[in-house]
Amino acid sequence: MSQVNTKVLLTLFLFTLSKLIYGQVILDENQIPLNKEDFQNLNTPHNTALTFFYNLREDNYDPKTASETLNLNENNRKDGDKLAIKLKQIFDGNGIYVRFSEIPNDAYFIDTLYSNQAKFFFDTKKLPLVYLEKVGEEWKFSAFTVSQINEMHKETYPYGTDRLLNILPKMGNQVYLGLHFWQLAGLFLLILILFVSHKLITFLLDKVFLYLLSKLGYGYIGEKYLLPVARITSIYLIVVLSSLFLRLLQLPVEVVASILKLLNAAKPLVITIVFYKIVDIVSLYFSKLAEKTESTLDDQLVPLLRKTLKAFVVILGTLFVLKEGLEVDIVPFLTGLSIGGLAFALAAQDTIKNFFGSIMIFIDKPFQVGDWITSGDVDGTVEEVGFRSTRVRTFRNSVMYIPNGKIADATIDNHGLRQYRRFYTTLTVTYDTPPDLVEAFVQGLRKIVENHPDTRKDAFNVYFNNLSAYSQDIMFYIFFQVATWQEELRCRHEILVQIVKLANSLGVRFAFPTQTLHMENFPEKKSLTPVYNQDATGYSEKLQEFMNRELIKKND
Repeated sequence: MSQVNTKVLLTLFLFTLSKLIYGQVILDENQIPLNKEDFQNLNTPHNTALTFFYNLREDNYDPKTASETLNLNENNRKDGDKLAIKLKQIFDGNGIYVRFSEIPNDAYFIDTLYSNQAKFFFDTKKLPLVYLEKVGEEWKFSAFTVSQINEMHKETYPYGTDRLLNILPKMGNQVYLGLHFWQLAGLFLLILILFVSHKLITFLLDKVFLYLLSKLGYGYIGEKYLLPVARITSIYLIVVLSSLFLRLLQLPVEVVASILKLLNAAKPLVITIVFYKIVDIVSLYFSKLAEKTESTLDDQLVPLLRKTLKAFVVILGTLFVLKEGLEVDIVPFLTGLSIGGLAFALAAQDTIKNFFGSIMIFIDKPFQVGDWITSGDVDGTVEEVGFRSTRVRTFRNSVMYIPNGKIADATIDNHGLRQYRRFYTTLTVTYDTPPDLVEAFVQGLRKIVENHPDTRKDAFNVYFNNLSAYSQDIMFYIFFQVATWQEELRCRHEILVQIVKLANSLGVRFAFPTQTLHMENFPEKKSLTPVYNQDATGYSEKLQEFMNRELIKKND
């Protein structure tokens, strides 16, 4: 019992809905004044349009009378009935709803908006080639419009679908729920075609397409990136099929116009989503390329590029949805955008400066993520480069955000781009160190530099080069061939340890700022001044023993 009630309620709902829709069209058509004198002349655009559409209504079907509104010549006069029917089908297929109250009823009407001639255009956006013109004392569909009817009909019903216009009505003209039987049958066939197409496309994508990608070794990429794009593309195909076959059903004009608006808005919307997904695929490709380069700045550029492209796709897609779906003229919007853009540019000079500063950073690449840079008060490691600012982690572990416009104009000292890291210090030995010992010590220092794996061997300076107030000074000037500061500290540590070991082995004493009071030796008190009893040969032997010991340690 409940199932019967449900069916009855559903039938009543569909009947009421169809009557509301269909009845609205009838109501609008009933606004046509059915005065016979209006059909006896074509002296105004209003009377001509009235004659044409009234004589192609189902309850007053007279194509021959309707064809009198066409400006026919000798070549196409015999096909006037067919041309009139096709022209009406063009209006219906494009969802053009003619409001007779807006058609001028003036025999001397002049179109001052487009042509400044005796012409009347029905819809300059959807049907710019269809217009009435004054021929003598009568208004008729122009000869140019008549010559374009066959071509416009093929565009409205492409791929041979116009043949179905003659096949579907043969199924029956009985009226059910406000629609003819052939319309209901065609609607059922349309739903069936869409359902089968969806299932077929889904099978081909999920099974065949993904299987082939898995065989080629791109299963993960196909499932995560390519398959969503393919599925959305299939939705676009379904929308195209819907808009293509919907025109054939010859539904009430208001219904067709509303549905076509939705479908026309859906097309650019689906395309926008497709390109939005494609941006992820492009970003993945560039990410793989960035991983192959040594620069870490490329890794920061890819996310920024992805966000920019997505924003561009969304803005462009929104404009096309407004233009195609809502029929909004975007030209004034773009014009206003350019004027407003000038005002915006003046108000946002700093933001635009920072934006172009970021572009210059990506082009010139003065630094990359991970580099240690110094620029004015900025001293730290680059963590992130954005469109507006660059984030730098200081050695105090705080974070500094520097506008890119300021960085682009500043002098930057990039420590991260150094090929070699300099280490310079002065080794001070006491004045009582003999010259031969100093010479042996300098030679040992040079050997330490030459034996270290991370020092530059072709450019270093180790010399006894100064006599200061309290010491003999040895310049120790070398370079480390390492990439990071941590490695540089490790190398310094290793070199300094070797220097201390060498000094202890040779008996070299390091000097420090002191004042020495020299007195004669006391009885039974040994002097503090060391006694050097060895000659140059003895020091050389000690140096050789030290180097042999270090070599053994290194080999072990």
